[in-house]
Amino acid sequence: MRRGGLVGIPTETVYGLGADGLNADAVRRIFEAKGRPQDNPLILHVPSADWLERYCENVPESAYALAQRFWPGPLTMILQRKSIVPLRTTGGLETVGVRCPDHPVTLAIIEAAGVPIAAPSGNTSGRPSPTAARHMIEDMSGKIDAIVDGGECTVGVESTIIDLTVTPPRLLRPGGLPLEALQEVLGEVAVDKAVQQKLAEGEKPRAPGMKYRHYAPKAPVTVVTGDARRSAAYILGSLREGEGVICFDEFAPLFGDFTVHTLGAAADKAEQARRVFDALRAFDGTEVTAIYAQCPDDAGLGLAIGNRLKKAAGFHTVDAGNGLIFGLTGGTGAGKTSALRALEKLGGYILDCDALYHEMLRTDSAMRGAITDAFGDVFAPDGALDRQKLGSIVFSDAAALERLNAIVYRHLLPEAARRAQGHAIVGLDAINLIESGLSRLCCRTVGVTAPAELRVARIMARDGISEEYARLRIAAQKPDTYYRQHCTDVLVNTAAAPEEFEAQAQSFFARLIEEEQV
Repeated sequence: MRRGGLVGIPTETVYGLGADGLNADAVRRIFEAKGRPQDNPLILHVPSADWLERYCENVPESAYALAQRFWPGPLTMILQRKSIVPLRTTGGLETVGVRCPDHPVTLAIIEAAGVPIAAPSGNTSGRPSPTAARHMIEDMSGKIDAIVDGGECTVGVESTIIDLTVTPPRLLRPGGLPLEALQEVLGEVAVDKAVQQKLAEGEKPRAPGMKYRHYAPKAPVTVVTGDARRSAAYILGSLREGEGVICFDEFAPLFGDFTVHTLGAAADKAEQARRVFDALRAFDGTEVTAIYAQCPDDAGLGLAIGNRLKKAAGFHTVDAGNGLIFGLTGGTGAGKTSALRALEKLGGYILDCDALYHEMLRTDSAMRGAITDAFGDVFAPDGALDRQKLGSIVFSDAAALERLNAIVYRHLLPEAARRAQGHAIVGLDAINLIESGLSRLCCRTVGVTAPAELRVARIMARDGISEEYARLRIAAQKPDTYYRQHCTDVLVNTAAAPEEFEAQAQSFFARLIEEEQV
């Protein structure tokens, strides 16, 4: 570094491409190795706040307060530069970003070199940032002098950048230190518009990552915001053959044979931050033609994760909204129809998945083709399903029935997800709600149950069948214990009349809606 060389260095956030930040020629080589635009500023890395006065003018007390609280750590402060810092390092600006990385290897390198190290992320410009030495090798092997392997990065997204040359201080880039932590020290913090949208043509970036498309894999990315279940449903309903998914762990099973890379659990933003660049990079080894990505909300590290995903997408985003999907299931005669009617009166869109299945048997060529491939010619010349022929195959063979269900679920779930789009409240009526995977899309799953004797009486009256046959039908269905074990809520129907139960169900769903909207 003293001789003007370039070295890949580890930090807690991402790997950096380091050079002597006071050596304009060495800094030029950083831009060349990365293919980085010359107006995209670099950050100086220092070993402590004691170095601030060497390179910055008019350092405010707030800088020392932030350093005392968060350094070493993922925080970059924008301050007025001293003339010793080349304009090439600052992208032509009179300000400079400075941070103290929380990695013992890099701190030791800075101390030994005796110079501040300018170090943008060590990827080819525009690509996902490197969070391991192997990523640095992918992008920089043969272009730079050395790479120091310091292990996997513990934070996974770049530092937070705060501009202290303006009042109130302005967040220029969300990163590994949440906005809420800055507000605890600084009070009011403005958020630059570039965090959520592109800079206009001709606008000059005041910090790294503000202006240009960043973090992008080769395939185009669409980021889907909103409630995690609704964003999963949107992606499921939008996917086409050859496309890929970045999603939270719990939704991965929905996407079957598609190429999927997970971010971590929906509630674990620290893990999402560690994985986001890995997930974006992983698609470059595949043939996917497009990528859909779930996006966390803006709280905590979510603002930084969402910013990286949106930049990878060139801010091509879709809002799936925060509507509610309720899944209803239950045995014959329990009163599910009355419960659905109650939800409909509260503004719910009711989707009968059994009716949808029968519609798709008539109209969905992909599902019909898959069934034919698996079970032979089970469709009559007029196109109608020969139920007796298919039944004779699957009802005597558990493996065959499981194969049929897998085919049906693979085609039914995306269609159900498509039809749920645009509705604030959805009720999914599905006998196999849990088994099919539809329950993963639901904010609440409701098992509707009723005492066996009441069910027998209702089935006999409704269907005109004998008591013996009514009891056989109930015995062939799931017991109430199944719904208590697998559903988030159970609605018990002991009402004497359907109207009474419908009123009970309406109060029940009104309470659930209120709970979910809080």
